[in-house]
Amino acid sequence: MPLYATQFAYTAEAWKALVKEPEDRAAVFAEHAEKLGGRMHALYYSMGEYDGLVIFEAPDEKTAAAIMFAAISPGHLKTSKTTVLMTVEDTVEALRRANDAAYPGPKLWSPARG
Repeated sequence: MPLYATQFAYTAEAWKALVKEPEDRAAVFAEHAEKLGGRMHALYYSMGEYDGLVIFEAPDEKTAAAIMFAAISPGHLKTSKTTVLMTVEDTVEALRRANDAAYPGPKLWSPARG
């Protein structure tokens, strides 16, 4: 199944609620993803622009979107960003296909000119 990575940031209100009553949000997300046909691989918290990252799999983009639409619907996130992940093997195959396709650049463009 395809893998997805979602970066997320909580609202100040969500952090306040989590500090007041800490809970394992990874377990909550894992159960949610499974109900919709996906599977969570990992959830990590971080410092910076995003508060965390969840990696999950879903059979297709519609299922991945449904998982995320439902997960963000309570309004406890101020932002989220989902990215499709590719294995090294899939990327190498895509590179081979790209090499076979030979896409021409604009006529007046050259690598030396940028």
